[in-house]
Amino acid sequence: MFRQASLFGSEDPSYDDTFAGSARSALSGASWIEHVPAWLSGSDALFDDLMDVLDFRQRTAIPMYDRLVDEPRLTCWWNESESSRVPVPILDDVRWELGERYRCHFDSIGFNLYRDQSDSVAWHADRHRRVVTDPVVAILSVGESRPFQMRRSDDGDGHGASLTWGLGHGDLFVMGGACQHEWQHRVPKRRRPTGPRLSITFRHDAR
Repeated sequence: MFRQASLFGSEDPSYDDTFAGSARSALSGASWIEHVPAWLSGSDALFDDLMDVLDFRQRTAIPMYDRLVDEPRLTCWWNESESSRVPVPILDDVRWELGERYRCHFDSIGFNLYRDQSDSVAWHADRHRRVVTDPVVAILSVGESRPFQMRRSDDGDGHGASLTWGLGHGDLFVMGGACQHEWQHRVPKRRRPTGPRLSITFRHDAR
């Protein structure tokens, strides 16, 4: 796995507590998203720190042609009920900052590593919707930019229009309201060579 180092060096990671440049959009029904480009500065340093401390695993959970195959990405989880210490200190500050803005207590963090252009995740809605009625899911993306796509869940034939954002380099992307009930999302494979992207996903048990 190769990642091009920043030509300008790696600054210490910090986030914008004013959320300047944020754009919130209403989707269908009660669904909404908020996108804050480059919300976290020094994202290269955070990427490197997490790569040093996280114990990534590859899950075998995708049924295909009557057999299970390896999921084409690596994952790692942190949960407040299991450990009071997040993998790197700034993520504790981030989860409290996001909790204050979105009025929920983020008590778990999922780390999804897309190593190159061949890694992906298929169309899905967050299973957390079965636990929380209208969960807020906040995604902080570090590393290279990758397309992040959304489509209506009732698009049964898969030919409806989808929405696409390029997420990476410290971008924050939040899905709220009924998003996980009314919409699906995915990270598709790419044809051209692409460096790694790490998706840092904050979730909560209750509003």
